[in-house]
Amino acid sequence: MQKKYYICGMIDKKKEIKYPIGIQSFSEIREGGYLYVDKTAFIHKLAQGKYYFLSRPRRFGKSLLLSTLEAYYQGRRDLFKGLAIDSLTEEWEVHPILHLDLNNGTYTKSGDLDVLLDYHLKEWEKKYDISREDDSPGMTASVRFGRVIKCAFEYTGKKVAILIDEYDKPLLGSLNNPELTENYRAILKGFYSNLKTMDPYIKIAVLTGVARFSKVSIFSDLNNLRDISFLDEFAAICGITTNELEEYFYPELEKIAANEELTSEEIKEELRRNYDGYHFSPLSPDIYNPFSLINVFANGVLGDYWYRTGTPDFLVKVVRRLNMPFKDIAPVVISRSDLEDGGVFSPDGIPAFYQTGYLTIKDYDKRRKAITLDYPNMEVKEGFLKFLLYSYMPFMHTNKAFSIFHFINEVEKGDAEGFMKRIETMIAGVPYSEKGSAESHFQNAVYLLFNLMGFYCRMEERTSNGRIDITVETDRYVFIIEFKVDSSSQAAMDQIEEKKYWLPYQLSGKQIILIGANFDTKSRRLFPAPLIKSLT
Repeated sequence: MQKKYYICGMIDKKKEIKYPIGIQSFSEIREGGYLYVDKTAFIHKLAQGKYYFLSRPRRFGKSLLLSTLEAYYQGRRDLFKGLAIDSLTEEWEVHPILHLDLNNGTYTKSGDLDVLLDYHLKEWEKKYDISREDDSPGMTASVRFGRVIKCAFEYTGKKVAILIDEYDKPLLGSLNNPELTENYRAILKGFYSNLKTMDPYIKIAVLTGVARFSKVSIFSDLNNLRDISFLDEFAAICGITTNELEEYFYPELEKIAANEELTSEEIKEELRRNYDGYHFSPLSPDIYNPFSLINVFANGVLGDYWYRTGTPDFLVKVVRRLNMPFKDIAPVVISRSDLEDGGVFSPDGIPAFYQTGYLTIKDYDKRRKAITLDYPNMEVKEGFLKFLLYSYMPFMHTNKAFSIFHFINEVEKGDAEGFMKRIETMIAGVPYSEKGSAESHFQNAVYLLFNLMGFYCRMEERTSNGRIDITVETDRYVFIIEFKVDSSSQAAMDQIEEKKYWLPYQLSGKQIILIGANFDTKSRRLFPAPLIKSLT
């Protein structure tokens, strides 16, 4: 394929590329000369149906998708000149549009949702000349919304396009208050039910959001919604594919490579490693995070752009609520039905990690209908593990004595005594008053550290003779660590030697270091001192 790059879908190698950082308006992007990755073939495909639901992580282009749909149903063919849909359709009818963006509210107290809905309803009622003189004091937002849909149709003579962005924001924003969540759920269930009862007056309805709530919670009455979140044909509707990266961003790759002092192939690999890896269906192409990728090209440097725009507080609460061992977060195998039907209240929490973009599909066993989920890329993995580390061990934000760089140097040099002392310092500051044993807290802390440092860390690795608590590999060393709680270091070392845990690594060519440690819960120390043996 010939390499080229596009400005707003038209080839232009003379203009400087303008990147639409933070711009979610399709018309502004097109009229302002910003780069636009052409997704309009999907708009044409959506126009062939009627009711849709799409789940994607935050900052993945959902709002831009709805803005593009809005421009299409406004009949703005001028904005689509040169794009795929321009040659796919001659239907550019103008339809009334009800565009509701629920991302603007905070939803932390009763009444927040009512205020936002009332604002939009008043705007629509004014636009379509709907009198409220006969309104009863108790007229609900649901009834008013249904009336707006019907009146908009009667006022214009055209069926209505309904676009609802971040439909789930009120529920996600109130998760810490179950009573408020239930109140919002009831309001939204009635509000969204109009998408079925007002069917004769609706041209198309598209809802987007992050979470996929179970049908019994909100959509129990909406059996007409087509969920395209998990379909192969819509997998690339948001995000940037590898082909699109090559087509739209070349030769900007050369500039980034020069800034990072890398070759063209090396910068492609860095972009893939840090921002690629998303899959939203079993046969999904590789998809890059669009927000991070566009920021890389706009700023000229690699960075944790997507992760820095939001913190996964909700997911950390899920981990703590379920007392989930950190090693069990990823990779993990889940049935396809559980992944598709699971929501933020799922008992095991795993669907929430997928829906929010912290895990993605890495493999699919069609026969067993089993899906393997894992972190999509290093930006997400390192960011999430770091957030877990600091939420799990808040003292590390300010404790200069525990230097991560010192820890890395000690592990790389094979200084087992040095990094075990740092681990002891870290463990001493971990609160474990919440549910979970001291042993599990010890395991979680060590797992976080080694993984965050980029070392190959496995926990409870099975061998022919048992399970190794922790195995860490570097280019030169293999550390085999067995620990006890309120026992002795000798007992831990005896288990390593009795089970011969090192046997799988004896032909690796690496130096094998055995460590037996005991964590004393009263003193919060590794006591007695860890036993360390090197096999040469």
